[in-house]
Amino acid sequence: MFVVSLCLYFGVWVSSARGLEFRYHNSIEVEQYLKTVNRNHPEFTHLHSIGKSVEGRDLWVLILGKHPREHKTGIPEFKYVGNMHGNEVIGRVLLLQLIDHLTKGYLTDPLVTRLLNSTRVHILPSMNPDGFEAADRNCLYSQGRFNKNGVDLNRNFPDAFSSSEEQEPEKEVQAVMNWLNSEAFVLSANLHGGAVVASYPYDNSNGGGELQGGASISPDNDVFIHLAKNYSFTHNSMHKSDSCYDSLSFTDGITNGYHWYRLPGGMQDYNYVWHQCLEITLELSCCKYPPERELPGLWQDNKAALLAYMQQVHLGVKGQVMDSNGNPLPNAVVEVEGRHNLCPFRTDRNGEYYRLLLPGKYTIKVVFPGHKTHIESISVPYGPDKFSALTHNIYLQRSDSNTVNSVTQPAPLCTSQVLNSKENSGRALLPAHLTVILALAIHRLLW
Repeated sequence: MFVVSLCLYFGVWVSSARGLEFRYHNSIEVEQYLKTVNRNHPEFTHLHSIGKSVEGRDLWVLILGKHPREHKTGIPEFKYVGNMHGNEVIGRVLLLQLIDHLTKGYLTDPLVTRLLNSTRVHILPSMNPDGFEAADRNCLYSQGRFNKNGVDLNRNFPDAFSSSEEQEPEKEVQAVMNWLNSEAFVLSANLHGGAVVASYPYDNSNGGGELQGGASISPDNDVFIHLAKNYSFTHNSMHKSDSCYDSLSFTDGITNGYHWYRLPGGMQDYNYVWHQCLEITLELSCCKYPPERELPGLWQDNKAALLAYMQQVHLGVKGQVMDSNGNPLPNAVVEVEGRHNLCPFRTDRNGEYYRLLLPGKYTIKVVFPGHKTHIESISVPYGPDKFSALTHNIYLQRSDSNTVNSVTQPAPLCTSQVLNSKENSGRALLPAHLTVILALAIHRLLW
């Protein structure tokens, strides 16, 4: 066993030194590779497991950035997630290649260096390692899509629109949910295969006001379209709308998720609704399990797009909400006029807020108990070119009454916002979902 482990270690070390091989690495090899990267670059990487799969495999996340071990004020958190369907393997390969590119380019490649100095990047190459290990190499019909319990992980998250009874989250899903509670992610993408398109929220609808022209439209629809097009037009061919032989043709290589097909319990809607993290789904290959000879070309198709999408975390405006003495105010509601999110965007534990917005003029409203409501108009420039959103700190004045324990009392629960939000959802969430939403809201408040 020692000899096998030594050979694996040596093989990964050589691969790391010369460039990661374009092939499918099994879970042991991926783990060894990530540990080698972290060992070789401790100054700007940090490796940790966010949990385990049903069969006990670690869900490894590599963090890259100037301050990889902890969040720094003003530095947005970004993530990529791959291989949540175990037989859709291209995301797993591309994210390992991305890690290889970032680690080699830091302090030598200007784009990579600016990205990692201005962003804390989290990469989960495989959310479903059990499914990957069970998959065969059939292009479209290989087994391994589900986890070891036979569950589709992209149908297992709480859903703001679903009326079905809640399932117990799978171990892999619960690990991601806990991960989202531990980091205030701003932007994300999850990588799939089986089509070539960038899909954006919502994936689901309950037939309310969000349903428009066959699409389920979120309050940040303009930003989501921009993000999807940013990827599709930077990709070598996605924007050309060339359909796979068994799928639709997508104008500009993008689609609203619900307009494509209804997907309850999806990860991207969960990220957006409950964790104010804008996430899109990237379908990156017609074949779910492409032949290894195609992997170098697929990397070249996606390399620039993966980097450009990361840079979009610097859209819009960011800052801290503080009291008149400069103390950060966590859990303050930060609303943008005309964007009635199902769960209002709130400041994190450091009083920070991030709002991804396209260039333009916006009215910002900030509410915190015991303080005067703050309303102001701001002009937002295009931040990604400068690797920083507009920084705008907001100071709240205490109100004349009802100031007792104002710092510790939360703003109104997300639950009431969702249940009463007829403008966005058309009708209240159905009772089967009430318990889950209450639990999530209480969990976030305790966090």
